[in-house]
Amino acid sequence: MADDLLNDTKSYPRMAHWFDPVLLLQLLNNVVVSSIFGQYADRRLMIAALDTVPPEEHTRRAEEFRSRLKTDENGAVWIDWVADLGDGFDSTYAVASLLARKEVKVGDIALPRGQALVMGGDEVYPKATRQAYANQLRQPYAWAAPDPDRRGDQGRPLLAIPGNHDWYDGLVLFLALFCKEKPWHVGAWRSYQRRSYFAVRLTETWWLWATDIQLADDMDQPQADYFKHIAASMPENSRIILCSAEPGWLYTDSNRKSWEIMEYAASIAMNAGRGHTIPVLLSGDTHHYSRYVGKDNRQYVTSGGGGAFLHPTHQLEQAVSVNFVNRREELKLGSMPHPKDPKKTTATAYPSFATSKALALRNVFFAFSNWDFSLLMGGIYFLFAALISLRDRPDVYALIAAVFGASLIGYTIKQEVSTKFKIWFSAAVHAAAHVAVLIYAARYAIAYNNQHFTWSGEWWEVWKWFGLLAAEMVPVGFLVGSTLFGLNMLITCLLFRMNRNDAFSSLRIGAYNNFLRFRLTEDGFDMYVVGLEHVPGRDDWIANAKHDKNKPDPEIPVFVSKADLSPHLIEKVSVKLQNSRS
Repeated sequence: MADDLLNDTKSYPRMAHWFDPVLLLQLLNNVVVSSIFGQYADRRLMIAALDTVPPEEHTRRAEEFRSRLKTDENGAVWIDWVADLGDGFDSTYAVASLLARKEVKVGDIALPRGQALVMGGDEVYPKATRQAYANQLRQPYAWAAPDPDRRGDQGRPLLAIPGNHDWYDGLVLFLALFCKEKPWHVGAWRSYQRRSYFAVRLTETWWLWATDIQLADDMDQPQADYFKHIAASMPENSRIILCSAEPGWLYTDSNRKSWEIMEYAASIAMNAGRGHTIPVLLSGDTHHYSRYVGKDNRQYVTSGGGGAFLHPTHQLEQAVSVNFVNRREELKLGSMPHPKDPKKTTATAYPSFATSKALALRNVFFAFSNWDFSLLMGGIYFLFAALISLRDRPDVYALIAAVFGASLIGYTIKQEVSTKFKIWFSAAVHAAAHVAVLIYAARYAIAYNNQHFTWSGEWWEVWKWFGLLAAEMVPVGFLVGSTLFGLNMLITCLLFRMNRNDAFSSLRIGAYNNFLRFRLTEDGFDMYVVGLEHVPGRDDWIANAKHDKNKPDPEIPVFVSKADLSPHLIEKVSVKLQNSRS
């Protein structure tokens, strides 16, 4: 039985090869289709049309959620946040195992499990498919907290926000799984929401709002009407944790639309005329932990460490300016005790800036870690070399330069969502390097082959000649061409705040995970940021001898790691708020 279980884990997907040419084409197709047809088939509108309940029912659902949460001995409510979690198995299951524990010990502190779990977007990678939701989300969490009653609908409340990868199928599966009337069983957790956006009451004063920004496009009218009604029906002076699938405050240099949608949601709450405040804005999407502080000690928190590949932190700005409900708000990157010297402070970023920069250096080995993309580069180099062998003229060189220039410059502008000079210049230099290497290597190989190749007039000699050219140019494309890609990402990521996504998706680092554990009280909140620096490898998981498949216990996971997981406290944020109801 144990061997069968272990074989199950070995068959589960590993982290996505984001530079796999087949996957790149599939994702390009998903992006194009969802961008073109998304506005014509907005499923948020469809589900709003199907969920034809009076506004009072939305309020009842939001209020009813509170009854599912228990307070601790001091009257506080605990909730958990995890985002960007469905990339492969090992890191996803490691984080799920920690979230499932009755308590997590970080140093001398024991943190009780959250009464509810909020998944903050991108529940699966790289595409929203039924198999991905089953293998990369449901099964890891079901193994971390086995379902004790597969027929019963009572369990730990689960809420989820759709991210861009959940939207790539038009949100079909997300709605079918998380928003159906009968709760979806994810191990011991049970889905609760009926729409892709929601508001729920957590305590006497605390509420959680979660928006659906549909690929950073807009807030649809039914969603706006929903939050306006909720804001009007909430008790006066309520406090809101405002959640979104993207940390718009981090994207002001590239995608202001993302922030505008979040700010619009905030304006609905704060312009309702009922004294509502927003002490916390929370998001995933960027796969690290960071925290900014704004006016009135408002916390802007990014936590996307649920299991996806790591994103860098060294590119974070020390200060960001955003428009918050029609006024400028200056955000400052927070500080926390230095992990190695408590007398010092460091930026609230995990991993640290120094670690982030050191990890980026791994792109020197891009050609080998992304061998499938390197093979593609080898093929491209060979095809252009074959074209040069047939027509060694300036117009062919111009064609090659045009193809590399247009593709690399266009791709970079699309990725950076900017046309700044540094974007054009870096992409142009990158393209020029490829053109120079390709033409020089091709002409050298062609001249060498012509000098040493003897033609006897046989037809098959043409194939032999091109085979020889392929044997020469494919390695050049594989080693040199692909390495140029890696060096371009390395240099621009380290020096120019570019290629934040590509430079680290290529590395597929599943470590440096994080999740949040909130303790909500009437006079404020404590936010514990839990980190997991090392994740067990596939062969480090073993079947738990205590698990009984006939009597599943949600406190007994199906798999445990050979060495204990070692979570640590990244930081504790305590904020006291004025009790405006007293």
